[in-house]
Amino acid sequence: MKEKILKNCRIIDPSQKINEIGGILIDDNGKIKDLGKNVKISKSSTRTEEIDCDKRIAIPGIIDMNVFVGEPGFEYKENFRTLSQAALAGGVTSIVTMPNTKPIIDNVSMVDFIIRRGRDKAKVNLFPCASITRQKEGNQMTEFGLLKERGIIGFSDVNKTIQNTELMSRIMNYASDIDVLIMQHAEDYELARNSCINQSEVATRLGLQGVSDIAEKIIIERDLSLLSEYPCRYHINQISSKNSLDVIKKNKSNGIKFSTGVSINNLSLNQNDIGEFRTFLKLSPPLRSEEDRISLIEGIKNDLIDVIVSDHIPEDEESKRLPFAQAATGSIGIETLLSLALELYHNESLPLEKIIKCLTINPANILKINKGTLKEGSDADICIFDLEKPWVVKAEELKSKSKNTAIENRKLQGKVKMTFLNGDLAYSN
Repeated sequence: MKEKILKNCRIIDPSQKINEIGGILIDDNGKIKDLGKNVKISKSSTRTEEIDCDKRIAIPGIIDMNVFVGEPGFEYKENFRTLSQAALAGGVTSIVTMPNTKPIIDNVSMVDFIIRRGRDKAKVNLFPCASITRQKEGNQMTEFGLLKERGIIGFSDVNKTIQNTELMSRIMNYASDIDVLIMQHAEDYELARNSCINQSEVATRLGLQGVSDIAEKIIIERDLSLLSEYPCRYHINQISSKNSLDVIKKNKSNGIKFSTGVSINNLSLNQNDIGEFRTFLKLSPPLRSEEDRISLIEGIKNDLIDVIVSDHIPEDEESKRLPFAQAATGSIGIETLLSLALELYHNESLPLEKIIKCLTINPANILKINKGTLKEGSDADICIFDLEKPWVVKAEELKSKSKNTAIENRKLQGKVKMTFLNGDLAYSN
């Protein structure tokens, strides 16, 4: 590999509190050699490849902590190749994959398969999760220790919540002993049964069964109470309401250590966007009120929410174009994650550095991986984007195999121009 210098770029790296015009020098092993305003071409050899970034922004490669990939079992929805293409087009270089494959990732042989398959087919850094319980049934713990040894980054039952409190206490206790990350979907099953939308006037008008945000709040309150007794690495996958934030604020002020995530969908859309049964906006957690959306943005601003995720869930068109209650849940979003997040900067809701922090170093710290930074010696995973570039989301132009985007025809400002993976140019637009 040839040494490279990315010159004339605005470097934003929250891990080092850097925001300046300069260059990034990449060595022939794909590592960051030097960066900043004092980097000169003369520091490198005559064989160095020069890339002019034209004052575009350079950030660490984005880490997406909540991604579904269809392999194995659902390749018709998404596969490693199409997911990688979509990720790189969105500046995402590291993904945490959920275990809701077929079969479910809950044993050593499945872990070996997914890692081997990912290594052969994926063009991004792959960090797989295994399920917390066998078959995601919420009854019996999986073998955390063995699965961690084989390369599992964390444990999640995806869209299912551990309902049994005694089991949850044992999970936390064991997770603490062997230092593994537990990622919980917070939703009380009984309260959420048969629901498909936020409980509100919108649900009443559409004649749909809604779920109150109390279902989310109850699980968060329970788990954080348990966490005070059984401290472990605990992450709430996605919160969606003001009430949940109130609980999080109270517990963080009491010194309870945990982390929280939010879907870009819940930051950018509300229940009114569903309109007349727009099934592509059927999500979990559901879109809630505008007040909730604004509260979530404030939660990021006040460090109550640590990461922003795409919640990338590809579904074939036939499963989405059904009556709302029967339609599949979820939307794709990995390719549009950064652009949609930049909307929060352009409308002055959040500082740019805060958004980037939630997409890079914060998830890296939660996962305990050496990513999300441009520090000297780190992997040269870099996203270069044009902050001002306008574009319109067209489903047919997105690289995911499934086209169930929740933001079809949305006008966005800010687009990825180049993505580097281990120093190699993996995507260019």
